[in-house]
Amino acid sequence: MNDLFLKALRCENRSRAPIWLMRQAGRYMPQYRAIRAKHPFLDMVHDPELAAEVTMLPVKHLGVDAAILFSDILVIPEALRVGLHFDDGIGPIIDRPLQTAADIDALPKPDIKEALQYVAQAIRLLRPQLKVPLIGFCGAPFTVASYMIEGKSSKDLRTTKQWMMKDPKSFHTLLEKISRLTIDYLEMQIEAGVQAVQIFDSWANVLSHGQFREFSLTYFKMILEGIKSKNVPAILFCRGSSVFASQLAEIQPSAISVDWNADLMQMRKVIPRNIALQGNLDPDVLYAPYDLIKRETKALLKGMKGEPGYIFNLGHGLLPDIPYENVQALVDIVRQQ
Repeated sequence: MNDLFLKALRCENRSRAPIWLMRQAGRYMPQYRAIRAKHPFLDMVHDPELAAEVTMLPVKHLGVDAAILFSDILVIPEALRVGLHFDDGIGPIIDRPLQTAADIDALPKPDIKEALQYVAQAIRLLRPQLKVPLIGFCGAPFTVASYMIEGKSSKDLRTTKQWMMKDPKSFHTLLEKISRLTIDYLEMQIEAGVQAVQIFDSWANVLSHGQFREFSLTYFKMILEGIKSKNVPAILFCRGSSVFASQLAEIQPSAISVDWNADLMQMRKVIPRNIALQGNLDPDVLYAPYDLIKRETKALLKGMKGEPGYIFNLGHGLLPDIPYENVQALVDIVRQQ
């Protein structure tokens, strides 16, 4: 078993830095595209065998040091029956977005472990096949709520922020409902066999410091406390993590995944050494020629050399049109350090 990733999460790694990549099982891979050509995205998420097969692709073909479950952060809204589908070129669409406080009150109370049992099935299929750790994940409540309100991706989350400002009470009610379901969801993943979890707050960068503390950090903390008894390491990621890292550190996650706006070496000086750091290569570097990819990667590795709590990753997810051979080159460079 390759346990470099788990050792780094415990800040106990004395070997090379482990590498895995956000969105590592995705459209940049020809093997993924071949499967996707035959199946709608949500069918792949819902089918445990397909989800397991896709999860394995970057482990088999790239040699990454951890697998992350193939799924989507919006499976909880789907379980809340607001409707979910994906349009190519647009992304996720919520069919019945929330518009009033009454809509929040009318949300059902699903048994998440029953509604999302296909996720647990995929995990159980994966564990015997893997020789690297398996990461489970979920969306953070603020980001999940924003999709349920906006109805789709939004650059400024204008409708969400207006609701948050005009009616913070009902907004908190929604965040708390999502948080409780998320705790159940992560517990299910852990019981099925994931060895670490990552929580994604993809849209936290639209928040001010005060708003982040009230509407994001509060619920990160609630979730961490909710799964604490499971003794599984938790990584926190948000866009804007370079700005909010000190707040994230207050709630003592196992690791903070840092965006590419931060100097990781400077971040290490201000984040307690018992919290691992993950990141933070700009994904756009992977469009560059090999020499630049190598130079940027080596510089990051050199700066974090000897750091027992460091995990190499990107500052955000892989983009669909990044050349596959460049991703392979990146993994090879890190593994050969």
